Amino acid sequence: MSVTTLSYAATGAFSSLLTDYLGQAEALQPFYHRFPTLTAFEEQIKEKQTQYTPEARQRLTTELQRQYAALPAVHPAVQANLELLEKDTTFTITTGHQLNLLTGPLYFIYKIVTAVKLARQLKAQYPQYDFVPVYWMASEDHDFAEINHLNLFGKKYEWNAADQGGPVGRLPLAGLKEELLDQLPADVPALFREAYEQSGTLAEATRRLTHALFGEYGLVSLDADAPALKQALVPVLEQEIQAQASNQAVQAANARLEAAGYKPQVYSRPLNLFFLTDGGKRERLEYDAAQDCVQITVRNTGRCHTQQELLALAQEHPEQFSPNVVLRPLYQELLLPNLCYIGGGAEVAYWFQLKGVFEQNQVPFPILLPRNSAQYVGKANAGKLRKLGLTSLDIFRPLPELKKQVGATLGQEEVSLQEQQQQLAAAFQQMADLAQRLDPTLVKTVAAEQQKVAGIVQGLEKRLSKAAEAKHETAYTQLTALKDKLMPNGHLQEREDNVLSILINNPGFINQLLDAFDPLVLEFTVLEED
Repeated sequence: MSVTTLSYAATGAFSSLLTDYLGQAEALQPFYHRFPTLTAFEEQIKEKQTQYTPEARQRLTTELQRQYAALPAVHPAVQANLELLEKDTTFTITTGHQLNLLTGPLYFIYKIVTAVKLARQLKAQYPQYDFVPVYWMASEDHDFAEINHLNLFGKKYEWNAADQGGPVGRLPLAGLKEELLDQLPADVPALFREAYEQSGTLAEATRRLTHALFGEYGLVSLDADAPALKQALVPVLEQEIQAQASNQAVQAANARLEAAGYKPQVYSRPLNLFFLTDGGKRERLEYDAAQDCVQITVRNTGRCHTQQELLALAQEHPEQFSPNVVLRPLYQELLLPNLCYIGGGAEVAYWFQLKGVFEQNQVPFPILLPRNSAQYVGKANAGKLRKLGLTSLDIFRPLPELKKQVGATLGQEEVSLQEQQQQLAAAFQQMADLAQRLDPTLVKTVAAEQQKVAGIVQGLEKRLSKAAEAKHETAYTQLTALKDKLMPNGHLQEREDNVLSILINNPGFINQLLDAFDPLVLEFTVLEED
């Protein structure tokens, strides 16, 4: 395996906000706390250690032990990390993602590998502390359409369960085996099927799968949709219901981001909470301004709560509330002794809107680290690239540019009639000058004839170019197919392909990623099979 890196900007696939952040642009510095370097973690550790209480740690570890008791067996590396989390010298490195079926796109895997690798690097740098990689399961998310499918070997596999509009983690798995699991290729590793066949809900299945894939690396998966954990959210719920402070903080940040030339990533609402109904729905909380006093309406339930009623409910049953994208990060940092959040470019962008929310609640803002991004080029595709005279780094360039390079390598004659067009233009200019002297009414006629001839020459140029390309049509067909394979639908491979497309033929892929990734280098990684 050969490993090469290049800048994120060079791939042409990332936002200016992300590339500016990686370049430590001055305009973005007010929106984050500490830039991700090894030395920055020393101060982050001290700050979090001071703020994170023994009660919070006890709440977390008790709930994690309860959740992992549901597994038939816990990997020793995971059990060791669960026990380490009881110590006040243990911190977490967290990434989060939706409960995509069979892990969904490749970047799900890349996020977790980045967290595992960074935890190892921090242990080497700060041996007096321990660092546990955590996968935050987005079990309360209700966007079923985003997670009910995966792409594998160019085919879409989909689960058409009835969307209940509630937390996806609670979804029962009826029909999943027949509709999706039984349709998968026979060589899919058994652990991918077993995780779902032996589970009752999507959250349980996702925990089993991530444990099977990453248990040996000590990954701890946390489902925050738990009554005991929601107790930590009570002060936030009270502040949100009474003052809607989070929206004010986000709006202020949005104005500053826009003034700096960046577009806010997520929309903040007056009340950034959902309500989990008795019927299993996840409904927004919204103000009803038509009433004399401010009331909060739970949509589609026919009920309207006063502020005092909702406060009482938040204090007695906080598990019935669910934070939206604005407050979810705060909930995470309240629960975990966390130092760093690892996310994709869009996630980093919306965290930049949230620093004021953390300041309001006096919670340390974590270090924001873009996950490792990668392009995997298997042995067969690497060989095809070499035959075309290309490298794995060339695949990010536009197809016409690649065709031109391949054509030059194959000795294709470059067809251009630009010189002839210039000569014709000069000749017609002479004719126009002559017409102007002899009969000015003919000038327009000369111009019209010039346009006709220029069009004929342009057409000839296209036909000649096509004839030149035809001599190497096979190579261009191979190039187009290769570009589509490595950049499916014009996107990065990591956003489209599932890990099974690699893992089936390369069982050591995750270990290769661990070896290749260096989270704090902050560059795009290209892995090529030798």
